[in-house]
Amino acid sequence: MPDALENLCVILVATRNPLNLGAAARAMSNFGFAHLRMVNPYELAFREARSAVGASALLASAKEYKTVPEAIADCALVVGTTAARHRELQHPLRRLEHGARLIRKQLAAGRVALLFGSEKVGLSNQDLTYCHWLMRIPTREEHISMNLGQAVALCLYELIRDGRARQHPADKIQPATAGELERVAEVLFEGLRLSGYVNPSAGGAAEEKLRRLIRRLNLNAEDAAVLLGMVRQIAWKLRSL
Repeated sequence: MPDALENLCVILVATRNPLNLGAAARAMSNFGFAHLRMVNPYELAFREARSAVGASALLASAKEYKTVPEAIADCALVVGTTAARHRELQHPLRRLEHGARLIRKQLAAGRVALLFGSEKVGLSNQDLTYCHWLMRIPTREEHISMNLGQAVALCLYELIRDGRARQHPADKIQPATAGELERVAEVLFEGLRLSGYVNPSAGGAAEEKLRRLIRRLNLNAEDAAVLLGMVRQIAWKLRSL
């Protein structure tokens, strides 16, 4: 795309307050971002927020999804936002200014998902397992959390603050999308179960650990396809034993 910023998808997970949803959409319109995706929004919030000043068209074109994996399937980089209070995180956590630089670089090569959780609890631990890394706004420790609409606006402003974001040439090596990485993780986990490596009683925790490991590999699309072929063959052999 001529404008790399078109590759950003803002994803709101379980948003409940129409004022927050409207503010987030208005911030996207202010800064030139058009792709809004919502995972299980509170129906009343979505309906009432459609009157958001200057953002009604953006809201009307927003896409709804039932799950986070569905919403991020075509994205090569998935970044979650968190205040990180009292949480034991299993991901790299970067300040906004550092994270924005990495996102701007990735936008030249493929689609990026920027996730924001619900007003009350943020992103769940399950949601975080689909992220490559996390980003936080450097607020003061005594008042660490921010309003959802304000957080979206700050993150988007930081992304457009550097004019060079629109000038990066596209990377010839396409990174693997979240959907491709999830297929690798699913088939590999099946092989681990069949081989007896994974204890069935610890399946959920083991699957989340594997998903995080796959994302840390930073596979490109070609390598992900090769790895998927390998693990499919291994799983097929194990099923035939």
